[in-house]
Amino acid sequence: MRTDEIGASSSTRDAVRFDNSGLAAGVLPLLAATGSLVACYGTLLAAGAFGIEMVGWRGHLQAVVMWGLGGVVLWALWSERVQHGRNLPLAIGAVGVGLILFVLYVHFEQSLEILAYVCLVVAALLNQNYLVGAYARRLRSQNSEIADLNARLKDRVAQQTGEIERLDKLRDFLSPRVAELVVAGGGVRLLDSHRRYIACLFCDIRNFTSFTEEAEPEDTIAVLQAFHDRIGELTGRHNGTIGFRAGDGVMVFFNDPIPCEHPVRDALGLAVAIREAATDLCRTWERLGFSIGIGIGIAAGYATLGLIGTKGGAGYTAIGNPVNIAARLCDLAEDNAILLDQRAYLDVENTVTAEPAETHRLKGVRKPVETYRLRALTVDA
Repeated sequence: MRTDEIGASSSTRDAVRFDNSGLAAGVLPLLAATGSLVACYGTLLAAGAFGIEMVGWRGHLQAVVMWGLGGVVLWALWSERVQHGRNLPLAIGAVGVGLILFVLYVHFEQSLEILAYVCLVVAALLNQNYLVGAYARRLRSQNSEIADLNARLKDRVAQQTGEIERLDKLRDFLSPRVAELVVAGGGVRLLDSHRRYIACLFCDIRNFTSFTEEAEPEDTIAVLQAFHDRIGELTGRHNGTIGFRAGDGVMVFFNDPIPCEHPVRDALGLAVAIREAATDLCRTWERLGFSIGIGIGIAAGYATLGLIGTKGGAGYTAIGNPVNIAARLCDLAEDNAILLDQRAYLDVENTVTAEPAETHRLKGVRKPVETYRLRALTVDA
C-alpha cells in the first residue's frame, strides 16, 4: 500500500474515534443542566409528587450548586462547539445561566427561573442534535473516503497484477534482477522491436553429438541441465540477457534491455566465467570417460531486438549481423577458446590480451571477418 493510502486509512480511523468521543461528550451538558434543575426543584418535586420530605438546603449552597452546574453546561457547550461548528447552543446556554444568576442574586421571578432552565435544557439538547448531525456528516465523508480508497486499492491491485504477469513473462528470457528492473521502470515497451548496439555471445558444448551417441539419455540430460543452470546463473550475475537456448548452445547479449557502459567487456567477463565453470564441469565427465569441451564466439554491432514468436512461444531475442557472426565464431572456436570479431576486439583492445586469428568468410556474412583469440583480461570485466 502506498503512503497516501496509509495516511488516508489512518485519518479515517482517527476521525471515527473523534466522532465517537464527541457523541459521548454530548451527554455532559444535558446531565449538568438536569443536575442544576434538580438542585433547584428537587426538594419540592420529591414532596409534591412522592410525599417525601427531604432535608432542606442552605440557601447559599443551593444557589452555588445551581449556577455551578450551569457553568459546567457552558464549559461543555464551549468545548463541543468545535466539533459541530455552531454557536447557538452556547448562546442559549449563556442566556440560561445569566437568568439563573439574575433570579438568585438580583431579583427573583418564578417565570424567569423556569425560562432559565428551559434555556439550559434546550441548549443541551440542541448541542447534542448538532453533534449527531456532525457525526452523520463525518460518517458520510468517511464512507466516501473509504470508497475512494478502495477504488485506488483496486486500481493498484490491477496494476500490480499486470506487473506480475509481465514479470513472469520477462523471467523466461531475462535474469530475475533485470526483469524486475524492467517491470519496475515500466519498461515493457522495450519488448517492442528496436535497434541497439550490443555485444553478442554464443556458447556451445564441443563434441556433444558424439557424447550423446555414447552416453545414456539420463547422462545427456544431466550434462545439459548442469550446463544451462550454470550459464543462467553466470548470465544473471553479469547482467546479460539470454536470447535463446538450443540444446547444447546458448546465446546471450548485452546492452539491452538494460543499458551497460561496456557491453563487450561485460560479454568477455561472462565468457571467461563460463570457461572456468565449464572446465570444472568437463573434468567431472572426463572422469566418467566422456570427452567434451566448450567454445565461445563474441561479436559486436547494431542488431534488431524485440519479442519474436507467437503467444505461448515467444521470446525476447536479437537478430542481425553481430548475432550471425557470433554464432559462426562459436562454431569455429576450438575447445576452451574465445573468439572475437574485429569490432568487438577494437572495443576492448586496451583491456585484454588477444592474438590475431584467421580471417574467415562466414556463411551469411558478406565481408571477410578478422578474428582474435582471447588470451586474458588485463582489466577485470
